[in-house]
Amino acid sequence: MRKRYSAAFKAETALQALKELETVAQIAAARGVHPTQINQWKAMLLNGLPSLFSADHKSEVALKATYDQRLDELYAEIGRLTTQLEWLKKKSGIDPESR
Repeated sequence: MRKRYSAAFKAETALQALKELETVAQIAAARGVHPTQINQWKAMLLNGLPSLFSADHKSEVALKATYDQRLDELYAEIGRLTTQLEWLKKKSGIDPESR
């Protein structure tokens, strides 16, 4: 089974590797993660840092919030339509389970 780590765990581990108070091997042993994975997270951290201080980052955050809100609205609409469809099938006699 594949392990999944939270974003907070990844960030904390990458930051610990970036500080270089311990070797990557020591961090990996303590946290139960492969050293290559820690190096990948560290590289992602270093690549993503400049975007935190740009104006584009704020627009990305706002765009993601809008996207998440719209996604929730669409799932709610799907739920309502599915319920209506099932009710109509039952009342019209099309649904074989209602007989």
